[in-house]
Amino acid sequence: MSEIKRKKNESFEAFMRRVKKRWQQSGKILQVKKIQFHERDKSRTMRRKSALHKLGVATKMEYLKKIGRLPEEPKYRRK
Repeated sequence: MSEIKRKKNESFEAFMRRVKKRWQQSGKILQVKKIQFHERDKSRTMRRKSALHKLGVATKMEYLKKIGRLPEEPKYRRK
């Protein structure tokens, strides 16, 4: 943890800008973002299970569309 002290007559906003700039330069922000959004690698069996599940859901949806239980997706989408 870096120790940055507030200067005399320095506003809180100015102090926070200075702290954020120091963190940005040191690379702390990038390090925290990397840790925050890191996903652990799935094991081989978990990857296999999820792939089989996706395949099963896709075939079920296709079947429901064929028999008319689900409406077909439009050819184009508006943004």
